[in-house]
Amino acid sequence: MMNTPRNQFIVRGVRSASELTECLTLERSYLTDHVWQMDVRDEHGEVSVRFRSARLPRLVEVEYPRDAVALMHLWRKCDCFLVALAEELILGYVNVRIRPGEQGAWVEDLVVNTPFRRHKIGSALLEQASEWVQKNGLRHMMLAVPTKNHPAISFAQANGLVFCGYNDHYFPNQDIAVFFAKDLR
Repeated sequence: MMNTPRNQFIVRGVRSASELTECLTLERSYLTDHVWQMDVRDEHGEVSVRFRSARLPRLVEVEYPRDAVALMHLWRKCDCFLVALAEELILGYVNVRIRPGEQGAWVEDLVVNTPFRRHKIGSALLEQASEWVQKNGLRHMMLAVPTKNHPAISFAQANGLVFCGYNDHYFPNQDIAVFFAKDLR
């Protein structure tokens, strides 16, 4: 396994279809021992929604909410696709899409291959994506994360994104998404 301190990898735009194919081979599943549990109450005309971190009884492996076909479909519509590389090996990727009529961009996917997680690769990808969003004159960046993906929720918060909403049945697998945003002004 290659050790990849931050100064030993680069982030750049994807350059070929073969690099996209290589991105499909990265491990997208993750392990978690926490989830964000949602509680909705509708009492006396007042609706309240609460999320709280709940510990699971055991460590669980969770599949990524999009399969290869869904990923390729998204990638054809993305506006920015960046990869992190070390010695020509793709360690991770991020793809960003501008939705018409919005003042911001959405991080559609941010994946770091399992052996290279926790080496600041995801943070570097997010930082470069933020710079791209700013260069394109947009004001904020959004990220949707499944409530089951506690590592990604912690990552978003550690990188300055703040909770700003949710959508039930957002992902193709019908998982709940919690949204995080970062103001880039």
